[in-house]
Amino acid sequence: MPVMERIQAEVEAHPIVLFMKGTPQFPMCGFSSRAMHALRSAGAGDVHTINVLEEPEIRANLPRFSNWPTFPQLFIHGELIGGCDITLELFESGELQRIVSEAMAQ
Repeated sequence: MPVMERIQAEVEAHPIVLFMKGTPQFPMCGFSSRAMHALRSAGAGDVHTINVLEEPEIRANLPRFSNWPTFPQLFIHGELIGGCDITLELFESGELQRIVSEAMAQ
C-alpha cells in the first residue's frame, strides 16, 4: 500500500492516533512524552500510536499529508488536531478532555 494511503487508513481506522517519536512506554523526545501524558490525563485510554522512528516512510511523508512539519501529530477522527503545544493548550483549557471523551464514545 502506498504510504499516503497507509497514513489515511491509520487515521481513519482509529478514533485517536498519535504519530510520535518512540512509544507511549518509552517516548524518544520530550514533545512526544508531554503529548502522550496530556492524552492519558485527559482520559484517553486507547490511543493508537505510530512510532515514526521505526517507520521512516511515514516520518518522511506525514508532514506532506498533514501539512504539519513537526512531531508528534495528533489526529482525532481523521482530523489533525496539532502537535505538542496545541495538545497541551487544549488540555490546560479542558477542551482536550471533552474532545477525547466524545471520540471514545463514538
